[in-house]
Amino acid sequence: MAGRYLRRLGIPAGAAAAGPSAAGLFALQRAHLERVPYENLDIQLGRPPAIDPELSARRFAAGRGGYCFHLNGAFAALLETLGYDVTRHVGGVCHDAGDREVNGNHLVLTVRVEGTAYFVDTGLGDGPYEPLPLREGPYEQGGFGYRMERLPGDEPGWTFVNEGGPCPVVNFRSAPATTADFAAEHARLSTACDSTFVRTLAVLRRDASGIDVLRGRTLSRIEAAAGTSMRELATEEEFFEVLTTVFGRSPDDLTPADRTLLWDRAGACPDRS
Repeated sequence: MAGRYLRRLGIPAGAAAAGPSAAGLFALQRAHLERVPYENLDIQLGRPPAIDPELSARRFAAGRGGYCFHLNGAFAALLETLGYDVTRHVGGVCHDAGDREVNGNHLVLTVRVEGTAYFVDTGLGDGPYEPLPLREGPYEQGGFGYRMERLPGDEPGWTFVNEGGPCPVVNFRSAPATTADFAAEHARLSTACDSTFVRTLAVLRRDASGIDVLRGRTLSRIEAAAGTSMRELATEEEFFEVLTTVFGRSPDDLTPADRTLLWDRAGACPDRS
């Protein structure tokens, strides 16, 4: 699994095998965000993939992406293969900045390396470009501001705050979790008619200076300094060119019928801008 996965990330196997380090962890997260998109194309096609980490890793190696259960699940397994101390946590992505509920709709990772614990997330789409220390306080990356806070209440946990994002908080419990803890919520999110993942085609990619976002047929580029630019994709050909060139999502697994259905689904997506 690790060899093909690392090739997708553009990380030499020899460098990754050198042993866990903070620098190595940061490089792996950056590469993952740049090269493996957050996307829900298979959910839009009515065939949601399972969240088994090995299956997700094979999909990534073949040029596909996924959402948080796939992205963070496979990344955790890769990090463990490379010797990192990884903990999975039940989390919750919330639209209300004041919400501190842990609703189970997100898989969160923490990684301890060189004596420091980090919040690590490749599964948000618009989250931080590099790991954040698991310490209270403000952080800045590429002009984007974030904050880590203790989760209030009797059960230990943390809140990641991204006030500029559409989902400004991610809450998670400190207790460890397993892949099985997310199976039921994955089934709901990937099949329920009221789920955002079913209703709205979305593809996101993070890099050092900003975020590329495709929602339906609207392509956006978000940068802290330049703000947000948007354009509508006018043709099916342009749509799939953007998927390939901007997001690095290979279309090789998509039949002509799949392409037509995705283009139609993109046009029917509700406006969530």
